[in-house]
Amino acid sequence: MSEGGAMDTTEFEKTENAPADAEAQIKAIEKVVAGVEHAQRNELPEEFIRYFRSDAIWTTGHGKRLIGREEIGAFTRKVLPGAMQGNTPTYEVLSVLFIRPDVAAVKVRQRYWGPNGEQVGPEGSPLYVMAKEEGEWLLTACQNTEVVEE
Repeated sequence: MSEGGAMDTTEFEKTENAPADAEAQIKAIEKVVAGVEHAQRNELPEEFIRYFRSDAIWTTGHGKRLIGREEIGAFTRKVLPGAMQGNTPTYEVLSVLFIRPDVAAVKVRQRYWGPNGEQVGPEGSPLYVMAKEEGEWLLTACQNTEVVEE
């Protein structure tokens, strides 16, 4: 795993929808996910919010639906400061499916680690639909989901 939680081997199947420079685009997507991780880890609401498209939809891990960067921002500014409480999040890009060359479904593994390196709480399994806008990949429609042990 590389720094920032990105995996060195993201799953990817080259389809007719993938851009010609798919591997470079996957690296750019991984960089955005690493930025989300950094913002979470350091409790930086403004940095977190910047990764969302202005009309994005986000459903939190507890099912709260947020529409638009303004609503996502208001929620994030309220809950992110103090949320980590000594825990360190990691985000790993597991797979990327290009829906179009400028739209991708990105599966992420989200884990939180305590001060002694132990995993804290349930693992998350977010799905990020990302769109490339003016050369930058942005979160467009996202669903955070907790992994429940059976």
